[in-house]
Amino acid sequence: MIEVVSAERCIECDKCIEVCPTHVFDRGADGIPVLTRQSDCQTCFMCEAYCPVDALFVAPRTEPLPAGDPQLDEAYLIERELLGSYRRKLGWGGGQLGARVAIGPELP
Repeated sequence: MIEVVSAERCIECDKCIEVCPTHVFDRGADGIPVLTRQSDCQTCFMCEAYCPVDALFVAPRTEPLPAGDPQLDEAYLIERELLGSYRRKLGWGGGQLGARVAIGPELP
């Protein structure tokens, strides 16, 4: 479930708004996406995967995190490199793509 949208990192590209299949975001007055319908989140990770600046954190849960959970704290997420971690695991964060190294011999 989407838990954090980093206003500090967000570049207002609206990718998360565009790719969300259940339309859980609205554009805030300041241009930063606002999570307005968290209960509609399907934990598909699309917003985190498409965010070019790692401004989102989706917890791998179908229910919101309880109050006080450290994963709600942006500093905690940054320290542990959790913002955008799903995108990096897909190989979308720069460097070699995962498929290139995941199968068979080295490609020519």
